[in-house]
Amino acid sequence: MSTEGDKNQSQALYLLGGKALWTKELEVALKENVVDMLVHSLKDVPTTLPHGCELGAILERENPVDSLVVKQGLPYKTLEDLPEGSVVGTSSVRRVAQLRRSFPGLVFLDVRGNLNTRLAKLDATDGPYTALILAKAGLVRLGMGDRVTTDVTAPILFHAVSQGALGVEIRTDDQEARELCKMLTHQETQWKCLAERALLRELEGGCSVPVGVSTSLSQIDKSAGELTRATLTITGCVTSLDGSLHVQDTLSQEVESIQGAEELGRNLAIKLKSNGAKAILDDITQDRRERASEAETAE
Repeated sequence: MSTEGDKNQSQALYLLGGKALWTKELEVALKENVVDMLVHSLKDVPTTLPHGCELGAILERENPVDSLVVKQGLPYKTLEDLPEGSVVGTSSVRRVAQLRRSFPGLVFLDVRGNLNTRLAKLDATDGPYTALILAKAGLVRLGMGDRVTTDVTAPILFHAVSQGALGVEIRTDDQEARELCKMLTHQETQWKCLAERALLRELEGGCSVPVGVSTSLSQIDKSAGELTRATLTITGCVTSLDGSLHVQDTLSQEVESIQGAEELGRNLAIKLKSNGAKAILDDITQDRRERASEAETAE
């Protein structure tokens, strides 16, 4: 099955809109009982699901960081090594916005397609790219971890909400699927990802909004194998498209449930908005509307 995000490989994700690009057609099949479960990259799943659908499971997270992948044959090992004017490919405005803060001399260019396609574009002798920034989890899952040149971590680059985690979407009336999903859920990942999703939901940001996060659990208590209490620390940031404005903050609190984790994520989002993130997001929304209108006129 193909989604709108799969079919439209020409337009920048920033102009295409929210995360439903990757899920809408699949959810139609789920609600019509064509399929019983959908397995998603959780970072591509909207923070609000359609009526009748729910997240049944969140699997253990791979390393959520982003990685630098340099064109084969070039000697560069880090972003700092890249000569001024080097072209770095990524379809993520989050990555571009954050990296512009530290690397104003680099040029960022959109790159679309599946992982094999993007790597082929990178390695093409006549291609424009010196390097790509990709999610490490995707490379590892597809057996391409050897292509990672180096990881790019916070505070230089905060990863996307739920990056590295897989989610299973089910129908809300499917009790059998819900019971099966309980055995798949990794609670530490679940608490962290749901806190991050709550933050993004409060910020009203889609996959093409420069919101970054970093989340950890410590002092973990369990009873009968079930997570009962932990200290959750979550850092969130919102960055303007040109990298000139950046709002970042961290909250840490002991939580005892999914609801407590989500509340902490929401509270961080509220704090970010009050500290200037709302103005950044409003400007981005206006910019997207104007550029989308220009693109339609050009067609």
